[in-house]
Amino acid sequence: MSLQDAREADLASLPVIDAGNLISEAAAVRAAEAATLRAACTGSGFFYVTNHGVPPAVLNGLFDQAHAFFDLPLAEKQAIGVDSSPVLRGYSPLLAENADLGARGDMHEGFDIGGVLYDGSPGDEFNRWPAALPSLQPVMTAYWDEMLRLARTLMSGFAMALDLDRDYFAPVLTNPQAFLRVLHYPPQDGPIDPSQIGIGAHSDYESLTILATDQSRALQVSDGQGGWLWADHRPGAFVVNIGDQMARWTNDLFASTMHRAINLTGRRRYSIPFFFGPNPEAVIAPLPGCATADRPARYAPIGAGEYSRQRAAASYAGTEV
Repeated sequence: MSLQDAREADLASLPVIDAGNLISEAAAVRAAEAATLRAACTGSGFFYVTNHGVPPAVLNGLFDQAHAFFDLPLAEKQAIGVDSSPVLRGYSPLLAENADLGARGDMHEGFDIGGVLYDGSPGDEFNRWPAALPSLQPVMTAYWDEMLRLARTLMSGFAMALDLDRDYFAPVLTNPQAFLRVLHYPPQDGPIDPSQIGIGAHSDYESLTILATDQSRALQVSDGQGGWLWADHRPGAFVVNIGDQMARWTNDLFASTMHRAINLTGRRRYSIPFFFGPNPEAVIAPLPGCATADRPARYAPIGAGEYSRQRAAASYAGTEV
């Protein structure tokens, strides 16, 4: 199947989750939404989230800032490049990252900020901001706060979907690993090398990813049978997917699905992923009920921070982080 031949996604493969129902005061409403969430997580591992409470002005403001940042002269962006950061914060140019380790680099630019480091120490001081765009920091920080709130809501939903207390994850979300990126995908046309697309086929390595997209089609989700589904922009909704940490936590009951992006629209594409995982010292081992005699544990326990560190280093060509 060519890059252009992905099929249209439908609601059977990409369900819609109402985040408001996950925090409803009515237990029956929470339980019903958690059941829908469980079906999404054990199915495609991708779903849309609506009624999330993120003000449109906050989201639209960050997209405006993303446009402004990537329009800066290259020298100004490179002045805060990840190549001069000890913890991969700042600007990454085209081809700097390689999500698919068998490919030749990703055709996107990025700008990254994060919180706690992989060893659990504070990390805010490592975030760097472009001198020419002082408005970026407050807008990005406001969005960060909204994402932390929504991510915790979704983690509560995951707990309920696993028949655990809805606050089960709360003790390991007090100092969570979180990373926010703004991405720019230039259009690709003419002959395209399938090993050098917007972002190569990969799975995310935190517990969940909350993705905001513009209206330019690019995201494709594996259908598990060698084909791909377009996951198009849905107004007012985020795309959320399960990451590898949550898949390991659930002993692969929840699916961390391969996905990729290719911008064939002829125009620039922007997206904003937020990656969220537990406190770095949290141990990723099968949750209650996820490993049984018939379904023994598939992975050795590992610290969440160490797991993320290993995966990040691999994506940046073996960089020590």
